[in-house]
Amino acid sequence: MDSFFKISERGSTVSREIRGGLVTFFTMAYIVVLNPIILGQAMDVNGDSITGGPQADFAQIAAVTALVAGVLTILMGVVANYPLALATGLGLNAFVAFGVASQMTWADAMGLVVLEGLIILVLVLTGFRRAVFTAVPAQLKVAISVGIGLFIAFIGLVDAGFVRRNPDLANTPVPVGLGVGGALQGWPVLVFCAGLILMIVLYARRVKGAILISILATTVLAIIVEALADVGPTFTADGINPKGWDLNVPAWPDKVLDTPDFSLLGNFSLFGSFAEAGAVTALLFVFTLLLADFFDTMGTMTAIGAEAGLLDEEGTPPNTQRILIVDSIAAAAGGAASISSNTSYIESASGVGEGARTGLASVVTGVLFLLTTVLAPLVAIIPNEAAVPALVVVGFLMMTQVKNIDWDDMEIAIPAFLTIILMPLTYSISVGIGAGFIAYVILKAARGKVAQIHPLLWVVAALFVVYFAIDPISHWIT
Repeated sequence: MDSFFKISERGSTVSREIRGGLVTFFTMAYIVVLNPIILGQAMDVNGDSITGGPQADFAQIAAVTALVAGVLTILMGVVANYPLALATGLGLNAFVAFGVASQMTWADAMGLVVLEGLIILVLVLTGFRRAVFTAVPAQLKVAISVGIGLFIAFIGLVDAGFVRRNPDLANTPVPVGLGVGGALQGWPVLVFCAGLILMIVLYARRVKGAILISILATTVLAIIVEALADVGPTFTADGINPKGWDLNVPAWPDKVLDTPDFSLLGNFSLFGSFAEAGAVTALLFVFTLLLADFFDTMGTMTAIGAEAGLLDEEGTPPNTQRILIVDSIAAAAGGAASISSNTSYIESASGVGEGARTGLASVVTGVLFLLTTVLAPLVAIIPNEAAVPALVVVGFLMMTQVKNIDWDDMEIAIPAFLTIILMPLTYSISVGIGAGFIAYVILKAARGKVAQIHPLLWVVAALFVVYFAIDPISHWIT
């Protein structure tokens, strides 16, 4: 096993890989709960839910979400030997649910996801995707890693309720703020703060398994708090409880095992959308999915490699081609399973922060996802507030790479700044990468250094211009 995964060669141990795999799972297991909520709320053009009928079966969506995530994450570990986990892509699933499925049947919408994944796979096999990655300047790759670090830290703070969107924009220009009404309120936020403090202290004291220990200890604290205070969930039948738990309520379940239902598998129509919504509309949807998927993974695998110290001098991870092939297969597999495009998760950085350096960690994470198909009630014990402190800590670690950017060179500094700042502010990795690429090309051209711009960057920058202007373009065409 050591020889196959190159554990010793990469300066790791089996125990570190197992801990890393556990931590990655805990920090992204929320997708098993969140994906059914997103996909289950939307109706297709016929008024049907994704599982058929007027009411979606959340347990069915959760089971398939966990199954596909498990299989693909194990595939990433075995084929690419990289500490990267995959699951249904957030943002992409919302776009499919509310932007695509509303204009066609669910089967047609998932067919577009399969088609997009197959196109990306062709781009990988022809070498185009890797060529684009290689063309990106090394310092812009660093900026991508730093931006993702800020992004995941922001995700952690928002998911914990420490930072919240201000719903009353009429009375204040501030879009987000501290807690509820400018103050931290509710037991869940307190649990998050306690978990974050514990994790920081243990990590600073270089305690082995600091992140994993903190998640487990904070979960125990959360169970005790819920038992005593009866906090309940954020979303209830009576409305929103701003002081509730974000997703999972940390209470011991009535049962530990549950029988999974995989009926969603294979419920897609590859070209049905072209007849249902028209060829132009279908192609625009595919383009939007394609560009977001294409660059999200490039940014994620770079950030993971930088944090793990696995990048070469040009900022390229080992087995790049294999990583991209598995990720492309994941996009198509997610559509074929009717749970939306699967993609690489930046939460994998939390496992890297725990010491993961090889694909063994991904195998561990994948096995846990497979177990989740039958142990879903047990996984539901862990609340977001106990897991997301890991994202804040890892965000800090990734932020430290900012020192490797030449801030005196405006041709790099401005694109790097836009890349870093726009990821958390727009909640999108692709937007940050796109803005950085466009700015880089414009500045180089404006200063008479056209020869220094890689031809592929011209193509990518042009595609991102179309991506940002997709709404007016689609209205004009249709």
